[in-house]
Amino acid sequence: MSDHIRVSRIAVYGRHGVLPEEARLGQRFYISLDVELDLVAAGRSDDVAETVSYADLAAIVVAVATERRFALIEALAETVAAEILAGFPRIRAVTVAVDKPSAPVPAILDSVGVSITRQREARP
Repeated sequence: MSDHIRVSRIAVYGRHGVLPEEARLGQRFYISLDVELDLVAAGRSDDVAETVSYADLAAIVVAVATERRFALIEALAETVAAEILAGFPRIRAVTVAVDKPSAPVPAILDSVGVSITRQREARP
């Protein structure tokens, strides 16, 4: 069974990037989550205690993306994934996508981005 909670395109203003101007000026980022967990109990009981609150997931994204600085969006995604897995034992795996619409590259593009999937290590 594979159930998912998705939180799409959380907009944050961060100072992430390799260039000094990115650290100084900052820019908008969009971060999306797809977490895998068992939602059977929540679906049957209609009890929020049986699931993971999407508000709590969004709060982690906002905190990591606005309170820390990363040169690479890969590192931002990795940290968000680690925080989510550490904070919510119910979650088996998380996919974090980071979109950077104003990337300073000499091309006309909609955005650049990364997507990573991390899963809880199997217990022996």
